[in-house]
Amino acid sequence: MLIGIVGKPNVGKSTFFAAATMATAEIANYPFTTIKPNKGVGFVRSRCPHLDFNVKCQPRNSACENGVRLVPIELLDVAGLVPDAHLGKGLGNQFLDDLRQADAFIHIIDASGSTDAEGNAVRPGSHDPMEDVIFLEREINQWIKGIMIKGFDKLARGAHLEGQKVEQVVHDRLTGLGVTEAQVSAALRLSDMPQRIIDWQDEDLYRLAANIRRLSKPMVLALNKADAADPETIRRLSELEGYVAVPTCAETELALRRAAKAGLVSYTPGDPSFKVNDPSKLSAGQRKALDYMARAMERYGGTGVQRCLEKVAYELLEMLVVYPVEDEGHLTDHDGHVLPDAFLLRRGSTARDLAYKVHTDLGDNFIRAIDARTHRVVGHDHPLKDGDVMTIVAKR
Repeated sequence: MLIGIVGKPNVGKSTFFAAATMATAEIANYPFTTIKPNKGVGFVRSRCPHLDFNVKCQPRNSACENGVRLVPIELLDVAGLVPDAHLGKGLGNQFLDDLRQADAFIHIIDASGSTDAEGNAVRPGSHDPMEDVIFLEREINQWIKGIMIKGFDKLARGAHLEGQKVEQVVHDRLTGLGVTEAQVSAALRLSDMPQRIIDWQDEDLYRLAANIRRLSKPMVLALNKADAADPETIRRLSELEGYVAVPTCAETELALRRAAKAGLVSYTPGDPSFKVNDPSKLSAGQRKALDYMARAMERYGGTGVQRCLEKVAYELLEMLVVYPVEDEGHLTDHDGHVLPDAFLLRRGSTARDLAYKVHTDLGDNFIRAIDARTHRVVGHDHPLKDGDVMTIVAKR
């Protein structure tokens, strides 16, 4: 799973990325700090099955902290987007190409209104963040539309004459974006397109591109710099119909992760608060800064960074976490590691889907699966549930 961190320049994208991954990313108060995309690994939380089985887990592809399994996800921080990026303005073409394989986006918005449309610093509250929501979606819609219409007239005429399925024509144009034919079909139904493909007009194609974007690249709005934003602005953005929005304080998250690493505070990402380990070791400035962070976190129930990742994974992409093992009795792999791996799969995935996730050969040679919780033998089409522990049996 790959999540793209998107937004205009200078809104805190690289700070959010660094906070979510603890990766080194250049952070500065001017547009286009990020030129080349940064790729890193964050995580989403899941209850570890070792709690239910009363065993000690030995994670391999993830980590476990106090019964919480930390399942890795990939994050991509790209160059900032400015108006008319789809026409090549700013670093637009590079930005958009970098996002081709993203499964979803987190749109970082400066909720304090202290950056203009180009990403330049302005007086706080002087720019309406609502404009950023509209412009970014328009740019991505135009980008998708631009990919569809390259050579479209010729393709449309050929498809009309040959009776080719419209879904296939559109899907063939967008395979490089990771768009599925099912998503194209759903977008066509939503878009109320003219019956004949040769009758599609510019506005029809834009409407279709917008619906393809909504279905194939869902988006969470991270209302960043929430601690410096007008509460009314946060409320207005949070209540936007059809959007998932999370008040976010990326700078606070990054500061707390660094402080926790230095042993100054006790803090687990996603927690609603933190604890100062030894106040006597802090300077007056550090105590003041931590007091400010604590008040902001109390207002919003945390920094919001971890919540954004999990909103994408569990709500927008409808992921579940499954734990494959070779020995369902001992919950081990072939090396004897207990509950070694945790995999993210889409809701609706089957036992065979899990087999393919583990290894192609397991999927190709699938015989049956065994639910380690119930010891029940299930077939290839058995639907998986969140937290399942499964053994895959395959031909040797």
